[in-house]
Amino acid sequence: MIMANIVVFCILAVVILGSAVLSVMTKRIMRAATFLLFVLFGVAGIYFLLDYTFLGAAQISIYAGGITMMYIFAINLVSKNTLQGLVERFKGTRVAGGILITLVGLATVVVVLLKNHFIDMSASMADTEVPMKTIGSALVGSEKYQYVLPFEFISVFLLACIIGGVMIARKEDKK
Repeated sequence: MIMANIVVFCILAVVILGSAVLSVMTKRIMRAATFLLFVLFGVAGIYFLLDYTFLGAAQISIYAGGITMMYIFAINLVSKNTLQGLVERFKGTRVAGGILITLVGLATVVVVLLKNHFIDMSASMADTEVPMKTIGSALVGSEKYQYVLPFEFISVFLLACIIGGVMIARKEDKK
């Protein structure tokens, strides 16, 4: 049973990582949205593998269904003339800058992990199982260390970004 879980996890990890890389590297925006959909389905598969069925179902219905469809509708609202100018070539300075920013981000994550002893805590808590009620109350609660307000702010921010992108695209059509 454990070996089967490891095999399924490895398959899901390859699908998630491959789709994420393809989503970033593709030149066509609709393909990028499709690869993003595969990433979100893969994350839902990991939730199901961990027996967090509620989070897996929420991942599929909210993110894979709702957010991806919202991106696709926003892409379709933008004119084809605007999308045709989005093909860029990789320049050496931009690639070097991207690698530098990636390394700085990786170093930041490693420093935070080591400074706060997250690895030691996760090793000591490996045998304890967090009940679904605790996870659910943390996700939808508004108390300290609960996440409903950040989720709401992020959703409003994403909506504002999409509306701003559509407004910018429509202003270019009028010229």
